[in-house]
Amino acid sequence: MPSASGQGAVAIWHDIVPEGLAEFYAWHGEEHMPERVGIPGFLRGRRFRAIEASLEFFNLYETASPDVVAGPDYKARLDSPTPRTMSAVKHFRNVARSLCSVGAVAGEAQGGTVATLRYEVREGGEEAHAAAMARTLVPDLATRAGIAAVRWLVADKAASGYVNAEQRARGAANAVPPYVLLCEGWGDPAQVTEALKAVLPAGRAVELGMHDMALDLYRHEVTVSR
Repeated sequence: MPSASGQGAVAIWHDIVPEGLAEFYAWHGEEHMPERVGIPGFLRGRRFRAIEASLEFFNLYETASPDVVAGPDYKARLDSPTPRTMSAVKHFRNVARSLCSVGAVAGEAQGGTVATLRYEVREGGEEAHAAAMARTLVPDLATRAGIAAVRWLVADKAASGYVNAEQRARGAANAVPPYVLLCEGWGDPAQVTEALKAVLPAGRAVELGMHDMALDLYRHEVTVSR
């Protein structure tokens, strides 16, 4: 499905230990985000911080295609981190990271808030789930009041599971959410989660085979574009 924000994405959630927060902010804004969007095929990077969330930060990098997130240019950066990166990533905790393709999209605006729903789908139900997301749920959610854009992401499990030098520096494995629903809003942050819950009540989620769900709400901090 065509999208001005691309067909691939790197979605990352994490905490930062308090003593590393100042270093994280300086490194992330001055070096890391510009470096990432300088990789061929990367379009923009955005950072969000928790309003009400289980993990403090959400970072989203959007790419021209899914091939970019599994490609050699991105992998080369992951395996050759700068000294500043090596220092900063040691402050990361509880990292969840998925290299994704965009399975469905509705709307192209950027919202000031974003709700992220990380989840899994029961085995054997993936095809029916994908059809429902693309044909019904994503388009319906985008019509709700205050919603700027909706994206449904599907993780490349093999690419996401690759252990790179940055991960080794942290000394801990990443969680890999298989599916991610992103809902961006422009008004009251509560509207975003309310819209998502209205379109996807608990019973509907069960029908769609969804489980191990984590719904978090974030506010936008910075965007760096190519």
